[in-house]
Amino acid sequence: MKKIKSSLLAALALSFTASASTEHTATFDWFEYRGQDRIFEQPVAKDEYRNPILAGYYPDPSIVQVEDDYYLVNSSFAHYPGIPVFHSRDLVNWTQLGHVIDRPDQLDFADLGISRGIFAPAISYNEGTFYLVTTCVDCGGNFVVTAEDPAGPWSDPVWLPEVGGIDPSLFFDDDGKAYIINNDAPIGEPLYDGHRALWVQEFDAKKLETVGPRKLVINGGVNLAEKPVWIEGPHLFRKNGQLYLIAAEGGTSVNHSQVVLKGESPFGPFTPWDNNPILTQRHLDPDRPNPVTSVGHADFVQDAEDNWWAVFLGIRPYEGDFYNTGRETFLMPVSWEDGWPVITRGDQRIPSVAKRPALSPQQPGPLPLTGNFTQRDEFDTPQLPMHWLQLRNPSSTPWFSLTRAPGSLQLTPTATALGDAGNPAFLGRRQQHLQGSATTRMRFQPQGESDRAGLAVFQNREYFYFFGIVGNADGGADLIVSRRDGDAARHGKTITRLALETPADKPADIQLRVDARGAEYDFHYSLDGGKNWQPILLSADGKIVSTRHAGGFVGALIGPYAYRDDR
Repeated sequence: MKKIKSSLLAALALSFTASASTEHTATFDWFEYRGQDRIFEQPVAKDEYRNPILAGYYPDPSIVQVEDDYYLVNSSFAHYPGIPVFHSRDLVNWTQLGHVIDRPDQLDFADLGISRGIFAPAISYNEGTFYLVTTCVDCGGNFVVTAEDPAGPWSDPVWLPEVGGIDPSLFFDDDGKAYIINNDAPIGEPLYDGHRALWVQEFDAKKLETVGPRKLVINGGVNLAEKPVWIEGPHLFRKNGQLYLIAAEGGTSVNHSQVVLKGESPFGPFTPWDNNPILTQRHLDPDRPNPVTSVGHADFVQDAEDNWWAVFLGIRPYEGDFYNTGRETFLMPVSWEDGWPVITRGDQRIPSVAKRPALSPQQPGPLPLTGNFTQRDEFDTPQLPMHWLQLRNPSSTPWFSLTRAPGSLQLTPTATALGDAGNPAFLGRRQQHLQGSATTRMRFQPQGESDRAGLAVFQNREYFYFFGIVGNADGGADLIVSRRDGDAARHGKTITRLALETPADKPADIQLRVDARGAEYDFHYSLDGGKNWQPILLSADGKIVSTRHAGGFVGALIGPYAYRDDR
């Protein structure tokens, strides 16, 4: 650590002229996110598209086609609002329509770990109604919601107590009957760690309830003798009258894959293909350049020429199995070999650029979702854009405002910290690039030693960075970078801190910038409106907010945060 020069300290003014209603708030005038991944520099021709189609933490895609429109949803775990809903007409450019879980009373995430909550939603459509089935892990189990418009509103959850386990999916058969298939425990004691099964039960789409007995249709996976693990994310569909079952197998890490079976009816029996898996990258050289790993959890649709396409999750690690961007959504064509679907074969790699589907290209939506881009939020609308997320259910006492000082985001510090369960005063957007930056302009006057506001890089309550202003014992303010690493200091914090002298008491701004560089983060600040940037900490260990290190299933979020201990 090095001492910051006192000549700069005099320029840092944290107090600002404010009304009584805003004097204890942190004001963020704008927030800019910029992505600069090298893989996205590859040119894309008019007849090509870029993978991933949804960059960053958009895992477990499920897709449905309604005439010329496609709708896609992703897992959201304990982030709120939950289950983003996207629309496209070309399978390449997507626009977010809303969220399925957008009312605090729909589900209760209040005390959950960030990687609990919503697992693997599956969207379907039948006779004018959209259906979505999913699991709220540790908060109720499996449920179904419906909507006439995928943009919402979606109904309150209808719970399915007879359906245990996770990853339910609805199938509407040609005869009008509906079925629900999902992952659950096998009959009796599991034979090994990761031994799971797939179960099917008839479903009444009018009453939104299961009908008749459940039946185990897949025990363990495609070959129980090989002890397959974590069969999950199942989908049923027909092609030319033949019934197919696809599912993920091998776990969500580098051994992830997709398998396929043929069935005689939704209740089986099902016969696996001899050449499974139909999608994986687990056998490829881990040292290959720009790898995409851990692929699986696929869902199928068709284009205008009846070609088949798969959306699935994958990971772009910066090293080994380390990644901070979460599991992303990819697109690839599906070929057919002797009546069986294939996504990858042999040493085929997931392409970063490929030929587009046979659909008329459409313009990208207002929120960039792939490629290199700069997205600047001016906070000049009465509602937050859809890419901003909170942790768990919103507090009953609102702590952010876009209207109190129009053209800015104001956070009222709360006594809920990032390391607590609950809903801290934190708004995060997904880190979508291995190389990128997040910058903001902030004004904040700490009222006490515990008061702090700035930017957070957040994975879960045990693993995050904070960069910003904190009050000190002399009644002034310091600029700090702090880190919580649950492995290094269980239930504590590892602090990297640079102390600032008490700044001059006059209006001024501070700008904060976090640069992501794969396995490292750099933290800079500016006291002169962004003309000159000073480093406070370089090459901080980014692996602590990787999924590999921190655990769970989500990607890192970056955004404004404020805290005040009211005790």
